[in-house]
This record gives sequence, C-alpha cells and structure tokens, in this order.
Amino acid sequence: MRNTRHAAGWLSAAALLSACGSAPPTEVAAAEEPAPVVVSRWTDRSELFVEFPPLVAGATSRFAIHFTDLATFEPLREGRATVRLSGARVEEFEVDAPGSPGIFGVDVTPSAAGRARLELLLDAAAVQDRHDLGEVRVLTAAEAAGLPPGAEEEDGTVPFLKEQQWSLDFATAAARRRPMADSLDVPAEIRPRTGGEAEVTTPVAGRLAADLPPRPVGSVVGRGDTLAQVVPRSEHADDRPALELAVAEARDALELARAEHARVERLVEVGALPARRRLEARLASQTADARLTAAEAHLAQLDSTRRGEGEGTEDTRFVLRAPMRGVVAESAATPGASVDEGARLFKLIAVDRVHVVGALPEAALSRLDDLAGAELEVPGAGAPLLLERLVTVGRVVDEDTRTVPIIYELPDPDRRLAIGQAVTLRVFGASRTDAVTVPESAIVDDAGQPVVFVQVGGESFERRPVRLGHREGGDVQVMGDVAAGDRVVTVGAPLIRLAALSPQVPAHGHTH
Repeated sequence: MRNTRHAAGWLSAAALLSACGSAPPTEVAAAEEPAPVVVSRWTDRSELFVEFPPLVAGATSRFAIHFTDLATFEPLREGRATVRLSGARVEEFEVDAPGSPGIFGVDVTPSAAGRARLELLLDAAAVQDRHDLGEVRVLTAAEAAGLPPGAEEEDGTVPFLKEQQWSLDFATAAARRRPMADSLDVPAEIRPRTGGEAEVTTPVAGRLAADLPPRPVGSVVGRGDTLAQVVPRSEHADDRPALELAVAEARDALELARAEHARVERLVEVGALPARRRLEARLASQTADARLTAAEAHLAQLDSTRRGEGEGTEDTRFVLRAPMRGVVAESAATPGASVDEGARLFKLIAVDRVHVVGALPEAALSRLDDLAGAELEVPGAGAPLLLERLVTVGRVVDEDTRTVPIIYELPDPDRRLAIGQAVTLRVFGASRTDAVTVPESAIVDDAGQPVVFVQVGGESFERRPVRLGHREGGDVQVMGDVAAGDRVVTVGAPLIRLAALSPQVPAHGHTH
C-alpha cells in the first residue's frame, strides 16, 4: 500500500521545485498530480529512501534521494549521487553534493519511453554504495496524461520523518535467524573471590602515627603498601620517675664502664693485666651504652604516647602493610588516635577477579549436567559479559529460598563491578533452537505487551506485538509477526511509540 504522507509531501515539494521559471501551481493542480513513487532500500553500508514522480520521456522528474550512513545513522553531508537508467541506452544524471544534509536532489530527464533498469549510486568519502531498484517503465506524454491523480490513503503505519531520525538518537538493525541456547535467568550478586578479602589489624596497642597520608574507602592499594604505623603504648605509663631514674643509672654505669675500660687498656699495655681483661672491659662498656639507649627510648616512647601525637621514631613503630592488591572497603584508622591490640583498621577486597554468586532454583538441579556456559547481565552496562570459569555449584538447598548457589569467576581489571551489586546470571543449556532474534534494546513495553517497531519504509514504521523467548549475547528470541531481515528499531524505539500515540501526522519537512 502506498504511503499517502509520502504522496502529499512529494506533491508539495514538487510544486515548490517546479516554481523555477513558472508560476506556482494551484492546490487544485497539485491534487491532480499522480502519486509519486516511494522506494526504500538497505545495504550493509547505507539506507536509501527516494521519492520521485512517474518517469516521462522528455520530461524532467525531480528525485529526492535520502542517504543515511548505516555506520552512524547520520545523513550523508557530502558526496555525489547518481541516477542511472539502463534502457535502449545508458543515461546518467547526477549531483555533486546534497542540497541539505542527507538529501540529494537530482533532475532526471529520460530520452525515450520504454522499460529501463533504475540504479542509484552513492560516492562519498564515508560510503560508496549502489542500490538497484529493478526495472521501471518510462511513460510517453500521452500515457502520463492518463494516470489517475494520487489519492490519500491510510496505511496504518507510524510516521517518523528522516529529519527526526537524523536529529535524534536512532538506529535500526535487521532481525536475524540464529541458534539460541536454552537459558535460565537467576538473581545473582557480585562477591569477593576466595582469598580476595583481608583484614588489617594492629599487632600492639598504641597510637597511630600522624605523618602518613590517609587511606580512604575506595582507594586502591598495592601489595606491600604502607597502610598505617603504630607507636606502641609504653609499659611504664604511670611511672615516669622510674624511667628517668633508669636513664640516670644507665648514664652513670656507662661513665664508670668507660673509665674502667680506659684503666684496663693502660694496664694491659704495660703487662700488668692479661689481654683478656681488655676484651671484658670493652664489652662491659658496650653493654652499658646499649642499656642507656634503651632507657632513653622507653622515656621517649612514654612522652610521645602522653602527648598523643603518635610521632615515635621510625625504629619504634610497627608498620602495617597491605597483604594484597585491592580496594579499601573499610577504614577505621584516624591519624594520632589510640588503638587497642587486635583492633581492625582496614578491610581490603581484591577486585582483579570477582565471584558471581547466583541462586539456582532446586527445580533446575536436574539440568546441571546440561550446563553449557553463562553470561552476566549488569544493569546499565550494555551487552552481557561472558562467563567462562565455573567455580562450583552448591549441593545443599537453602531451606528459605529453595535454591543452591552457583558461582562463576569473572576478571574485572577495570573495576566495572561493585562488591554486593545485584546482577542477573543467565545460564545456558546444551540444546539449541533455531530462532528469529532481535537486539534486546528493540523490545518496548507497551502497556505490558512487548512490541517491536519494524521500519517498513524510510519514514514508515509498524508496531508488532511479539512473545519473547530465550536471551543470549544481547539478543532475544521473538515469536510473532517478525521475520529474519525485517529492520527493527534498536535505538529510539520509545520515540516511535510516542509518535504512534500522537493523533497528529507530522508535516513533511524535506527540502528537495
């Protein structure tokens, strides 16, 4: 059935174009024009939508050629369009650039009546293509005069003009026939992999050093990175005078040991003492020096603990390091704060690989031997993610949910997934069904009924209810009035639905 919007639009456009050198035709005259020819074609590279009056020998017919680049679904903004008629002889009519983005106006004047093959050629930097429109008839002037005037007919399609398609997010794809695996969707959750969690606790009581950068939740740490440092709490917190006394005694003992060492050296030199006494005196002096250093360190540790600054010297601190590369999931470390022995300061989670834990219904347990793979659907992430490694399937049914866990491992080097995120796990069986499929984005929920919108012409769409079947790799099986090769709207389908709900037919906006 011919689209009447195209006919009305072509007539108004033809009236404007024929105004060059002549008076504009009246509305009555326009209404008497025969209906234009409207053709839509698709290749792998471009979409053609063309309107033109019936071809008449010796008369000029204005072709309004709309070319869409199917790689981007944008109009062609440059290039040459050629109309080729191959009859008794080959005639070509061309234009070197579109009059407006996507629309090439070509004047075609056949030299002789009869049968001819009609081809439209596109030569642009982005796309080179050829559309064969098959055989057409070039009329004589008498035959053209006898054509009935075009009549407006309602064909039940949804109008959506090229200018709308080009200015909005819009795309189509051909429905295809492919084998689809039997599938089952189960709810799932992203969890840390086995060995992918670690808690970092304090080995001693004390205060956290204040001179390290914080490790906030969500930050990434590498294996061996310093997370915090603990200045141990002094064992003599209530006895500072005793520590001061110990320092003084150690200092006095060191002075006596050094003096004794010097005396022994002189006596050994003159042979009054054996050489072994020299070694004993030196060791006694070194021991006294070490005792003084220890006593001073204990006093300094007490002072730093009392001040609450956590600034003990590097050799008195306990260093807490990351046991693995991961993300900080919890952090309770405040620089300068007091901590008890065993307090949990950090929780780390490895995100290079995660586990997908699904809840498999007990009714599906009989199909476990038939498992042939799985994929993961993440809300808002686009195409499903292929899962290649099955970790395990539980064999104990949960009493509350009547499910068993099924666990897959998934590499996640880009940290696209969040621990605890709710996802959908789709498991596949080995048996496959030959099915007509469309991209999942083509499905529109229309008052509870899944529908697709099929592009039956360049600016015409049909609403077709479908029943949904299996899903795999971003495609969904559809059952209904959709055949392989039909072009379904995959981006912008809700816009077509809104256009279908509108009682007004948009005015044809082409400038040819």
